[in-house]
Amino acid sequence: MRVWADRLVRAGTVERGVLWETDAAGLVVSEATGTAAPADATILELAAPGFADAHSHAFHRALRGRTHESGSFWTWRELMYRAAGRLDPTTYREFAAAVLCEMALSGWTTVGEFHYVHHRPDGSPYGDHAMEIALADAAVEAGIRLVLLDTCYLAGGIGAPLTPEQARFGDRDADAWLARWHSLREALADRSELVTLGAALHSVRAVPRDALAHIARELPDDVPLHIHLSEQPAENADCIAAYGLTPTELLAEEGVLSRRLSVVHATHLTDNDIRLLGDAGVHAVFCPTTEADLGDGIGPAVELIAAGARLAVGSDQNAVIDPLLELRGLEAGERLRSLRRGRIAPASLWRIGSAGGYGSLGLAEPARVGGPLDLVELDPSSLRTAGSRAEQLPLTATGADVTRTIVGGRTITHDEKAVAERLHRCIAELFEEN
Repeated sequence: MRVWADRLVRAGTVERGVLWETDAAGLVVSEATGTAAPADATILELAAPGFADAHSHAFHRALRGRTHESGSFWTWRELMYRAAGRLDPTTYREFAAAVLCEMALSGWTTVGEFHYVHHRPDGSPYGDHAMEIALADAAVEAGIRLVLLDTCYLAGGIGAPLTPEQARFGDRDADAWLARWHSLREALADRSELVTLGAALHSVRAVPRDALAHIARELPDDVPLHIHLSEQPAENADCIAAYGLTPTELLAEEGVLSRRLSVVHATHLTDNDIRLLGDAGVHAVFCPTTEADLGDGIGPAVELIAAGARLAVGSDQNAVIDPLLELRGLEAGERLRSLRRGRIAPASLWRIGSAGGYGSLGLAEPARVGGPLDLVELDPSSLRTAGSRAEQLPLTATGADVTRTIVGGRTITHDEKAVAERLHRCIAELFEEN
């Protein structure tokens, strides 16, 4: 396959006449600039490397427009548990496909699905990894690249058992989760070049201290590992009360901090936390639209970058599915908390949205030789973007300006109205609204 872009915005620089060729798996085997458009190539006017959603909970999309009026993270969580309790492999396969189609239409080319709805509502296993296979098959239908971050979730809080609402999230212990993870890896092997398996520890609240170290030690070194970290002050307070350590300090003592780790949210950090995360070279995954919607706070993005951490963004609860709004929210949050403009340059936003997210998910940088040919085409002349310099589009464009999404060299085609109708039908069925 061959794809040609008249203009490519990469890390804030505009390149002209870029031509890629791929192998059968959609990986770039050659790239040239300053070329004319070949007759047999897919032609793009203004393109950028694909955006990676480094943190998603697909089923949370069911809560959009139903939970925004009041309450806190903790009251929102109860409604989320209610939705989780109504999923089964068949409904999740259908619903997840619709959500992932929405993601592709909005410009996400890759998604890291932080997945913990493993079992039946009573905690008994489905067998054959039915919920995980449902997600994998949904991604293949949608045409989006999926890193399934299978999540270990063992406790309802530090020193507390799982609640009945959490029973389907849990495995017996760390070894049981590891055994299931390895079995799942075999089940997904060679299923599709679009699907790979990563891993996640839900949080220091949901994974006991000894299990944190055990899992990090036993997982293969090449597997990306993610964890929710310091999203809420209550999480920090509980961890300090139990261990005398912040969540970051606990991960450091247990040997979990490393370059393969991604910490999600990282909102309420101490100066020492920032130093430890930076020294380890972790990815910090910010989810600005969710952190705003839930009233979580604004994390120290610039300080983490200065300390040596790498940034990525995610859609988390999917109340908003739009990579450009996540990037804009990241930069806007920095302006709000610092009272200064331009804290994160547009060139950095491009890298965070693309290479940062792909790196967080253990994937090669897109649209480079050896990496996947994942691209988005943007309309530079819409009502939102008219007059914008191409390199500053993260601060003016939205997902509505994505005119084409390409994954592995192939153009994704979905009818927006049909996807919307499918979402409406799935959510109505989930909440038994006829």
